[in-house]
This record gives sequence, C-alpha cells and structure tokens, in this order.
Amino acid sequence: MFSFKPSNAKRIAFFILLDIFVSMSTIVLAYLLRFNFTIEPMHLPSMIKMMYLLIPIKIAFLALLKIYFVAWRYFGLFEYKRLVLTHLIAYVFFTLVFLVTPEYFNPFPRSVILIDLFLSLFFVSLLRISKRIYLENSMHNRQKPTLIIGTNDASATIIKNALNSHTFDYFPVALITYHRELMGTYFVGVRVYGEDEMEEVIKLHRIGAVIIAKEFTNEELDTLYGRLHRLRLKEIKMANLVGERPTQLKDISIEDLLARHPKDLDKAQIEAFIKNKTVLITGAGGSIGSEIARQCTVYKAKELILLDHSEYNLYSIGEELQQSNSKLIMQNVVDKQKLSKTFEKYRPDIVIHAAAYKHVPLCEANLDEAIVNNVVGTKNTIDCAIEYGVDKFVLISTDKAVRPTNVMGTTKRICELYASNVVSNKTEIVAVRFGNVLGSSGSVIPKFKAQIEAGGPITVTHPDITRYFMLIPEACELVLQAASIGRGGELFILDMGEPVRIVDLAKKMIELSGEKDIEILFSGLRAGEKLYEELLINESDAKTQYDSIMVAKPTHYAIDKLQADINELLNSNDKIAKLKKIVPEFTPDSGKNLKEV
Repeated sequence: MFSFKPSNAKRIAFFILLDIFVSMSTIVLAYLLRFNFTIEPMHLPSMIKMMYLLIPIKIAFLALLKIYFVAWRYFGLFEYKRLVLTHLIAYVFFTLVFLVTPEYFNPFPRSVILIDLFLSLFFVSLLRISKRIYLENSMHNRQKPTLIIGTNDASATIIKNALNSHTFDYFPVALITYHRELMGTYFVGVRVYGEDEMEEVIKLHRIGAVIIAKEFTNEELDTLYGRLHRLRLKEIKMANLVGERPTQLKDISIEDLLARHPKDLDKAQIEAFIKNKTVLITGAGGSIGSEIARQCTVYKAKELILLDHSEYNLYSIGEELQQSNSKLIMQNVVDKQKLSKTFEKYRPDIVIHAAAYKHVPLCEANLDEAIVNNVVGTKNTIDCAIEYGVDKFVLISTDKAVRPTNVMGTTKRICELYASNVVSNKTEIVAVRFGNVLGSSGSVIPKFKAQIEAGGPITVTHPDITRYFMLIPEACELVLQAASIGRGGELFILDMGEPVRIVDLAKKMIELSGEKDIEILFSGLRAGEKLYEELLINESDAKTQYDSIMVAKPTHYAIDKLQADINELLNSNDKIAKLKKIVPEFTPDSGKNLKEV
C-alpha cells in the first residue's frame, strides 16, 4: 500500500523524475534560443537524440556523485560545487560521444551543448535550493533577529547553523566587530558594524537577542552586559568558544562576570608535575578536592587515591571518574592509624590535602570539632607523608588565615605554620592560599541562586562586606602550578584580582535572573565574620616566575614548641586563649568592627 510518508527512495525517485523533466525543458529552450524561437523541422530529430543520450548520462553522473542522496533542506555550497562538477563531466562525456559519431546527430547545432549546460545548471540548482529558500524564509519569521558580537570562526559557524537549522531560535541580522578594518564588510552574508554603532544597529534591526562570540575579560564582559541591559535586551547568550561547538549557547552567569582567567597558566609545567604520578587527594569529594581530581585525570596521573569521609561525596566523584585509574578510600584524616595504612599501601608520590571544615559560623559553633578536623587532620596527613617518603605535599589554605577573626581561619593558619616548620626530610611541603571559589558547596553564590529561585529575599550580612573570587578549575590549576615550582617550605598566594562587594554581587545576580522584585535584606555579620579578607600581610612578599602566583615570607615557629602548643590546645578548656597564643594576630569578635587596618 502506498504511503505519503517521506523516505529516501521516494526523494530519489522524485528528483530523478524532476531532473528528467527539467533536462528535457532546457534542451528545448536551448534550441529555441539558438534558432531565435523558431526551430526548423530538420533539427527536431537531433534534439530528440540529444534528449535520449544526454539525459541518461546526466542522471547517471548525478547518481554516481551522490547528488540524489542530499536532503533538500541541506543543499549548500559544497553540494552546489559537486553539481557543477557533475554537469561538466556529463557534458564533456556527451561532447566526446558527439565527436566520435557526428553523423548520428547531423544536422546538429554544436552551440546548443554550451547553452544547455548553463540552462541545466541554473534550473537544476534552482530546483534544489528552492526548498531551502522557502524554509529559511519561514524560519526567519519564527527566529529572533539576533546581533552577534565578534567576527571569528565561532560567529561564522553560528550564522551557518542559523541558516541551515530549523531548530535554531536565532537569525543573525548584524555583527559587531572590534576590528576597524572589518567595519562595513559582510561576514558570511551578514553586515558588519563597529562597536560604536551598536545602539543604532539594535534599534535599526529591532534586535531581540544577542550572542556573544568573542572572548572578553570579566571586566569587559560586565561592562558589555550592563550596556546591553540598559538597551533593554533581556536575551543575551554566550557562544561556546572552547572546542568545536560554538552553537552551544548559554546564558551569562555570575561566574562569567567574576571569573579571572590567568594569562600565565602553564599547562606543560602542570602536566610534567602530575603525569605518571600516584596522587592522593584528601577531601576528594569536596568542591576543591573533586576538581583537583579531575585536573589530575586531565594531566595524566598514573593513579588517583581519592580519600574522603563523606560516603556520598566520594561516591559522586568516583562515578564521574570511573574510567580513570582511581581508588576510593572512605576515611577520616583524623584517624591517623587508618590513614597510615593507606599511605603504606599506595605509596603516593604527591599528596594534596584539601580536607577541612571551611564554613565559618559552623566552625565557630563547633570549636572542638573544627580544631580536631583542621589541625589534627592536617598534622596527621603531613606526618604520614613524611613517614612514607612522599615527594610533594600540598596544603590547601585560605585567605581567612590572614589576621584571622574566626576559628576556621586560625586553624588554617596553624596548619600553614606546621607545614612550613616541620622537619620534612625528603618531602617538599608547600601551602597554597587563595580566596573564595565560585560555586563551591556552602558558598554565597549557590545560596543567592536558591533565594532568587524561591522569590527572595536575598540576605547579605553587611552592605560593605567584600570577598575575593576565582573559578574552581582555574584556582585548582594554579594550585597545581604553584606546587610544581615549590621546593619545600613556601606559602604560595594566588592573585585573586580585586575584591567584590557582596551586595553588588547580589544585585548583579538579580539582574541576570530577569527578576525585578527581589529584595535584599542585611542580616548582620555572623560570628567570626569580618568585612573583608586579605591574601597578603606584607607588600614585600616575593613574586615567582608567574604573575598569578606569589610567595609569602616564611614565619619561623620552633617545631617542638608548635607541637607542644598544639597538644596544649587539644587538651585545654580555654581553646580560644590557646589559639591566640599560637596565632597572636587572631582577634576573635573583631570582624564586626574591622574595616581598615
């Protein structure tokens, strides 16, 4: 039973019949043109013979070059080139046949071969492109008039995809370039305008959406976003500029506006450090630990020992990296006996210690647990690394360790002191200090996102509070880069750029969400929280070969005394007093009043 449902066979049969009809028509038209629209009866036999011979040759070559297998809607420049080639071959072949057997065609006007070649090429091509023209016109009525910012391979791909795809929602009508020599030109058929013409272009073309296909710094992107937002453009997308799929579009996120992309990231240095090494990562299921595990996989670690006390977190990163050579160890770094067995069994070359309690108010409310987990856990891990001859130990620290006003920052400062003063034998021990990472569990950005989704309000502790921010992947790569150049005893500090006011962050996130009625409430500084964080104490701290990585001057603390002080801390009834003894700059409860030092 015949079905009207489209199929390859039906499409091929349709085009063959249509090509036969078009070819017969063009031959007749070629004769009419040749004889001023009056064909003498003596030329009719040669016209019929030309049809009998040329049309099968043409159909055969169209089939051989697979023109009939091209879907109507996808007929483009590449297919047109093949169609031209097919016609040239077919007509050359017919001409050779004519030259070998001229008596068969006599009388025969040779010029009709060339006339018919051009006619056939025009009408056969027009036939195939007609549906695409129709589809594109109908698509353009549904697609949003779109401005593309950037003139590069990514923007070219986006334009081509918009022309070819019936599922793409955007129709590029103009491009903005930052290269003056391209202004006034056309890019894949779309007019190119200068940056200073953006407002006029948006009004002229009634732009409904913008696709950013150029790489900007976060400051430039923030400025551009603000400019577009003031022009009442709500739909602003970013193209994927990494990889081969720029048509994968995403909304601008707060991470895009705050992200810092270090220019001196040395991937070759990191790979040389990680490749073919056994790497043990504590806190491997956390935000930092899990990203370091991913990076170690990218940089070809021989084996990953992923250690975490959270079953779910460990399971999650294990599932993600199940194709890699990784071992999942569910342990707590506080249990030195079990930790020691792990070191003895796997003999890691590198240890990256990311396990810690990091939430300031929780650490304030759970003082004993914070001290044991952060101080004892770090001390146990360092001691095991030294005992089992680990080549490199990397301590993940925090900007809250600088002039701390809370227990969390103070415990991390004690960890820094232990790392830089312990007798390490052959183990090179380094610490890396940086600020907040965007999107980490328990951080402000996921909290604000949840509050916005719930309709608000957003709660900010203080109108003047500021923090440093960095993307998790970039922070982790810089941690590995810093570790690779360390020789033991260094405290490295990552350049986090300028601090961000949290209230400005909240306003920007509300703006990005498209919501208008989200209220911001100030709840007051929490226990142990200060208005601003620092990364450096002394401006004379040294630079390294990388501008994104600095190294602080070491703080001497006799290791025997530090060990004794830690033991006293663990057994003391007044732990705050003991913390202040070890870290004299610790000023509990001063955060509420600390604005300038």
